[in-house]
Formats: sequence, structure tokens, C-alpha cells
Amino acid sequence: MNARSVRGALAVAASLCALTGVTACNVESGSTSAGADKSASSAPSAKDLKVGWSTIYLTPSWMQQTLKMLQTDVDKLKSAGKVSSFKTFNANGDTSQQIAQIRAMIQQKYDVILVDAGSSTALNPALEQAVAAGITVVAFDSLPTSTKVIRVGTDQKAWGSMMAEWLAKKLDGKGSIIAMNGPAGVAVSEDRWSGAETVFKKYPDIKIVSNVHSEYNLAPAAQAFASAYSAHPDIDGVFSQGGALSAAALQTLVKQDKKLVPITGENYNGFLKLWQSKQKEGFSSLATAQPNYLSVIALEAAVAKREGVDVPQDIDVPLPEITDDNLGDYAKPDQADDSYPINDLPQADIDKLIGK
Repeated sequence: MNARSVRGALAVAASLCALTGVTACNVESGSTSAGADKSASSAPSAKDLKVGWSTIYLTPSWMQQTLKMLQTDVDKLKSAGKVSSFKTFNANGDTSQQIAQIRAMIQQKYDVILVDAGSSTALNPALEQAVAAGITVVAFDSLPTSTKVIRVGTDQKAWGSMMAEWLAKKLDGKGSIIAMNGPAGVAVSEDRWSGAETVFKKYPDIKIVSNVHSEYNLAPAAQAFASAYSAHPDIDGVFSQGGALSAAALQTLVKQDKKLVPITGENYNGFLKLWQSKQKEGFSSLATAQPNYLSVIALEAAVAKREGVDVPQDIDVPLPEITDDNLGDYAKPDQADDSYPINDLPQADIDKLIGK
């Protein structure tokens, strides 16, 4: 998961949903079905599909961008007669509410359920119940462990190793660095750091002088980095696994008029814009992204599955690389700092990933 934080929700709302059988406590967007509900246990087909997206939260800008991209693909599939309706179910950060909403979709005989999971394990029984009912279930971004659903994601350990390898080579294999990681115990943060640590162990002359954990938000990240930097002002680089973390580190160096050491990053627009503005001063970075088009791949995979395509159970989406050379294709001066610019993935690439 990229730099974004979960919003809490009332567990009581989830209980009400489960008890009353309401389709969703928070239906954020969508349209009414073009026809009567179809049986989820009917023979697979890709015509007039009833599609629902269950997301653990929707407030962060990354999720809003994901919804916008997903809606564009839904509109295309509606025009082709493959999708009749689409609704978004927002669990407001409450896993129990997300489970209730998934079970409500089963009762409402959805054909396709897309999932951005609030827990890697807690949703498994509900998702497997959906599969048993004949519903095509595809998870993306934050994935469950169930082997019964199709999973679309990126390799988070590869994320960390990519960033670490670039930084190590940029420093010629030696120097002192501060590591900026996400909250301790969060799976995505632990996986990214695991990938990075494996790389750094190959470079004994690279010293990690401080390993900082912070929320994936600018204010706490700035405070955490400032504290580490004041203790270690002679660093040669920064390993950062989140865009707001990277922005916080670079902003600190700029404000204090310090040497602009290499900092790894993510497609957080605030970081990209600052990176672009400091290129002439010699600042260099490598960034990647948790691309919003994971949602589009998930929907296309679900439709293909209904059409009889042998879709892989696990779809590993390559991580994009944002470099000094192609930065201009990503940084968006006219967009908010907390947006996550990403280019669309060509349909031919999507088709290849889903086995068409």
C-alpha cells in the first residue's frame, strides 16, 4: 500500500449492516442495474455483469484516483455490454464492516466482487463464500491470503530492493544513510524494508545510521526525519519507501540549506515536483509507485474470467520506474501535492498480464 492512512469507522455500523442485510452502509458511487438480478451461480459469461468494489477506505487521494480510473474502465465495459452496474462499498477503515458488505453483495447476487482488503486474513471466509456462490472475486493492492481468489499486486520486497540497489550504486557502495520506513509492523513497510535490507547486506561499507519509522504522512515524517538528521547531519543518502517520507526528507534539506543527498521515492506529487525543481542543483532520485491501474487490471481480469479465459491466480504487476530522465512524464505542477500521478497501462499490456 502506498503513502496513505486508514480512517477509523464505527463497528456498530458494521453490526447493523450484518443484522439488517443492507447492501452497503456506505455506497459511494455507482449506477442502478439495467435489469433484474442474475443468479451468481449461473454459467460464467461476460454480459451485463453486476460489479461491486469493496474497499477498506476511500478518503485518501490515491483511492479517489483509483476510483476515477476504475470508473473509466467500467464505462468502457458498459458500452461493450459487458457490465450493467457498478457500485463502490466503503468500509471506512473497519474490517468488520467490510466483511458485512461483502456478505451483503453475495446476498444481492453480484457477478463480480473487487476487493482492496483491510486484512490479509479476516476477509478470507467471506471471500471464499462468494467464490462458492459462483461470484468472480479479484483482489488488488492490499491482498488477502486466500488461494480461492484472483490477486493482482506488486512485489513489495522488489520495491525495497530496487530502491536500495539504486542508492547503493549511486553512493559507489559506501556511505552513511538514514532509512525512512513506514509504521513498524505494517506488512507493506516490513516487506519493503526486507527487500532493501537484503541489498544493503551486500554492501558492508554502507552504514545505516538511523532506521526511522513514521506514518505515511508529511507532518509526522518531517518530524521523524528532522530528529534523525539532527543526530546524523553528515549522511550521504536517504533510503525512503514512501513518497511523503521522501518529501519530508528533501524539504528538510532544502529548508536547512544542506547538501541535497540522493533520496529514493514514490510518485507522491509533492516529492516529484520538489525533485524536478532541484534537478539543476544536482538532486537525483529513483521512484516507483503502487499504480492505480491495479484496479483496472483487476476488473479486466474478472471480465476475462467470466469469458472463460484461464486467468492466473496471482498477477504480479511490474513496478514502474521514475527516473531523472522521465520525471517530466510524472510530475504534475497543476495537481495537488498529495496526488499520485501515474500513466495509463496500455490495453495490450493488461491483456498479457491477465492471460488473454
